[in-house]
Amino acid sequence: MKKTIFTGSGVALVTPMHADLSVNYEKLGELIEYHVQNKTDAIVITGTTGEASTMTDQEHLEVIRYTVDRVHGRIPVIAGTGSNNTVHAIELSKQAQRLGVDALLTVTPYYNKCSQQGIYLHFKAIAEAVDIPILLYNVPSRTGVNILPDTYARLSGIPNIVGAKEASGNFSQIAKIISLCGDDMDIYSGNDDQITSALALGAKGVISVLANVVPKETHAICQSYFDGNTARSDTLQLRYLELIENLFGDVSPIPVKCAMNAMGMDVGGCRLPLCDMDPIAKEKLLSCLQRYGLIQGTKAGSVTVRRPPETLLWHKNH
Repeated sequence: MKKTIFTGSGVALVTPMHADLSVNYEKLGELIEYHVQNKTDAIVITGTTGEASTMTDQEHLEVIRYTVDRVHGRIPVIAGTGSNNTVHAIELSKQAQRLGVDALLTVTPYYNKCSQQGIYLHFKAIAEAVDIPILLYNVPSRTGVNILPDTYARLSGIPNIVGAKEASGNFSQIAKIISLCGDDMDIYSGNDDQITSALALGAKGVISVLANVVPKETHAICQSYFDGNTARSDTLQLRYLELIENLFGDVSPIPVKCAMNAMGMDVGGCRLPLCDMDPIAKEKLLSCLQRYGLIQGTKAGSVTVRRPPETLLWHKNH
């Protein structure tokens, strides 16, 4: 049985930006404190939601270094180091290990559309180059490649490949993976609208976009299930379905950054080729946030924070 990196809600953290779209490290520090204080169980940095694909290697590693230093061991830090270039993924992974992350998140090779054998050899090469745990990231809708259950079973035999963020949305596949791999592969839901369903099949939690906006509630969906209160877990999952849908009303992470800005978190915009949110989808998102009590007022595009995330100010007072 392999060591579990975390159980519960791991936030797929956005990377806050200044107006010129440089990384806003002061705001990143505030977000980290916000999540530590609001029961997030792990921080996943430099992933899809963190816009790692538009970062230079220097920025990528500096964001990882800053996060590791700021978290200071309070909860696990998992760094995205994936690439469709195996050599590049290995180098990023080695650097992230040197910076002190608890684990790596490595996406399937995108665009290349490699075979299942290519997927296996890609991840095997990365795993052999580092000594820390690795989570695979399977998101066929973005990469065009799906890790099949039999390939998961092969990969589960590699000692430091310990789990996966499964975002295929295919529950038959997830059930087959868990059946084949057992305790050698921890599964985390990669879809916020499927957390309780994945938990029911044996998943350890979620790597979540939703947690950027409502961290306590996302943690509670998982923790209630682990505590045996599955009815509460299901109730919370269903309660937040509309919010989840609107957080994916445009290409992620565009909507979640829009939501966080509306809530007063000031995380800035997204780098090209991501652009401003579609106006109709944005209006729907702002109306949804208002219904959930996260903001009030949407006239003329202005919003007022109704429930300020006070812990964002933590670092200014300590």
